[in-house]
Amino acid sequence: MSLVFRSILSRLRAVRRRIRAGFALLAFSPALVLGGFWLGGEDLLVMLALGFPIILSFCCLLWPALLGGSLRSDAELGEEGFDRAIDAAVRAAEATSRRTGCILLELDDYAALRERFGRDTSEGVMDRLADRLRSVLRTRDTVCRIEDSIFAVCVSPVRQLDLGDMLQLSDRLKIKLAEPIEIDGTTACVTASVGISTDTGLKGSSAQERTGPALLNCATIALAEARRHGPSATRAYSRDMTRSLISCDANLVREAAEALESGQIQPWYQPQISTDTGRITGFEALARWSHPVRGLISPAEFIPALQHGAKMERLGEVILCHSLEALKTWDAAGLDVPHVGVNFSPEELRNPGLIKKIEWELDRFDLKPHRLAVEILETVVASSPDDTVVRNIAGLSRLGCQIDLDDFGTGHASISSIRRFDVQRLKIDRSFVMKVDCDPEQQRMVAAILTMAEQLDLATLAEGVETAGEYAMLSQLGCDAVQGFGIGRPMPLDQTAGWIHAHMAKLTKMPPIGRHIG
Repeated sequence: MSLVFRSILSRLRAVRRRIRAGFALLAFSPALVLGGFWLGGEDLLVMLALGFPIILSFCCLLWPALLGGSLRSDAELGEEGFDRAIDAAVRAAEATSRRTGCILLELDDYAALRERFGRDTSEGVMDRLADRLRSVLRTRDTVCRIEDSIFAVCVSPVRQLDLGDMLQLSDRLKIKLAEPIEIDGTTACVTASVGISTDTGLKGSSAQERTGPALLNCATIALAEARRHGPSATRAYSRDMTRSLISCDANLVREAAEALESGQIQPWYQPQISTDTGRITGFEALARWSHPVRGLISPAEFIPALQHGAKMERLGEVILCHSLEALKTWDAAGLDVPHVGVNFSPEELRNPGLIKKIEWELDRFDLKPHRLAVEILETVVASSPDDTVVRNIAGLSRLGCQIDLDDFGTGHASISSIRRFDVQRLKIDRSFVMKVDCDPEQQRMVAAILTMAEQLDLATLAEGVETAGEYAMLSQLGCDAVQGFGIGRPMPLDQTAGWIHAHMAKLTKMPPIGRHIG
């Protein structure tokens, strides 16, 4: 369906909504007709009976234009238009003792979507997603795209609207967005992080502060909190978020550097298991910041701060040291963990002394190189012109470390670059894994990646596995290993032994999932 045709459909839907909204006025038509007959006799009766529906239809169509509006859809209002709409909703709610609220939905992988399909196609996708959101909402609610990847929803004032109502509505919106969407002969699935605010959060503020932009700002703060716990997280606004955000913005770079040195930032470990046997094939080390006041802080917040403070190499050293120590801990406990995967940043890979450093660390912990999996983003492999990066990755491979290509499918790495960097395993990005059990197009995409990997003699691991159905389908398609929330969430080292024992106990009770033959 062309973008022009979809735009016409969107306008026709807007017209239909306005006409449908005007049908309520027809309830008054019998009274008008009887009144006309009483005052003017049969002639006036006939005129009203024939003319009233025509007048009503024209009013429904032209009234927005008479007020300075148009027949454009809500999504075309833009941020300023949405500000006006939400401000009107807040003031109407205040005047009538009703309640209103705001929901922000930000696509988690919009940049990847745009890179994969291009700008024009992505714009068409966003139009279709806006229509999906409207199908969930009432005609008097407002939905608008206020930024490239963000939709804003203003709930029209109602008598009762509490946090539970808003959470239910946001869940319905998220589910609607997550339905597979056809794009140029293929399909894609999107997820969204959600921030929620209601006008009850504005109580206690002065009248000048109880405005639409203030309500939108509260939802923006909640969305930022959701992103720190994402993807696909939902957070409702509280005043504590504002205090935390102000403190964070002012001191984050310094705090993150201090946390790194004080031991607050350490790796948590996410398990990876074989689809053939169900046994543990390894753990991936993921940096986590356990703040003494704010609790667990997402890498999406503190990694940019460490980058700004030129602390990425130091972060790599800390994560590597703890990860190798974790291997020794598992070995001492008699737990079979073949290797640990550590992400290496571009800053580390540009260090000419990297290989010697890794060699020394492995020797210090008395570990064989194959126990360390070096995880490198596909974007680094696809775009790096730096000979030092190439030499380091090749040198780590010759040393005996396993080279994993992370987020495969998002960075356009060529087969030649995979060979040049001596990659041994592809980690299939979660965007291809999501809904693979129920989306035939996703299945074809994953099958194509697995076929290529088999021909190149590469192992495979699927990231972001969240359901038993996804796990089963990936096993049938021939993926070697999986990781994700459906297998196990990242956990501190002291929780890994308990998880391993529990997993192995379940494993003895369950038959292995067979692969698809043929």
